Amino acid sequence: MAQQGVIKTAKKLGLFAVAMFGFGFAMVPIYSVLCEVTGIGGKTGVISQSEASADEVDADRLVTVEFDSNVHPDLPWKFKALKYKMSVHPGEMSEAIFIVENKSDKAVVGKAVPSVAPEKASVYFNKTECFCFTKQLLEPGERKEMIVRFIVGSELPEDILIMTLSYTFFLVTDNADVAASDTKAVKTIS
Repeated sequence: MAQQGVIKTAKKLGLFAVAMFGFGFAMVPIYSVLCEVTGIGGKTGVISQSEASADEVDADRLVTVEFDSNVHPDLPWKFKALKYKMSVHPGEMSEAIFIVENKSDKAVVGKAVPSVAPEKASVYFNKTECFCFTKQLLEPGERKEMIVRFIVGSELPEDILIMTLSYTFFLVTDNADVAASDTKAVKTIS
């Protein structure tokens, strides 16, 4: 009798473990959707050029957008914004330029991960074009200009006066699916 109780408890614990394992896999896409909808984690949105053009410009208001550029230590690149900050009118299409350089003697692929602070501002920060949409291949010593076109939504709360757009470049070790660079967002500098 006692042995049946142990077997029943073991089956319940096994079922619970399988359910928790499945829940763990389900959390990744759920979290991604939650971050995109709420702006948690500083995820920015992506909109089309026509959607951006439909936003009404608030010419009476200026918001400062600061740019933060980082490179993971495994990636032998130098990366910086051409301008540290800029003032934009909410609803107005804006453009920022970043410079990236491969400091190694080998071709290297990197991927930029963006975030916006404060988190509640990320819901109102949308990009129409960004080097962060694709992996970037840099040949040895190559230097490129990379563009991000963005719009700070006109619905941005009045208490947000400063936003920070931050990028961190990470090394991509699987280079098999790296496509040709998007010539609109990336330009090689001589």
